[in-house]
Amino acid sequence: MLDLNWYNTLTKPFLTPPPWVFAPAWAILYASIFVALILFTIKKSRKSKIKGYVYFILQIFFNILWTPAFFILNNSILALCIIIALDILAILNLKEFYRISKSAGLILIPYILWLLFATYLNLGIVILN
Repeated sequence: MLDLNWYNTLTKPFLTPPPWVFAPAWAILYASIFVALILFTIKKSRKSKIKGYVYFILQIFFNILWTPAFFILNNSILALCIIIALDILAILNLKEFYRISKSAGLILIPYILWLLFATYLNLGIVILN
């Protein structure tokens, strides 16, 4: 179960948004990730799409791993390692999607920016706590 009590006791870095921001932000981001996947998938191309699908699956896997690492294990250092890997995989995913479908790649930019912001927040929690 998610331990929000633990999270509430942490010292948070400057620019930490209020908790209510996260759910709608992630809902919008997940919708955009799905749209990017659809645009990538339907784009006719002679180029191989295998790397794009591999990076997509891996970044989604690491995205899913972050929540239990942070909120269930209460391990902000492990979560930071996961989110750094996620950042790299998401950027590689964007690059591969863009190679096939520019619009699919561009749609992922807000996701990458949010991940980098989340990385800053996670690192801030590690440093401050």
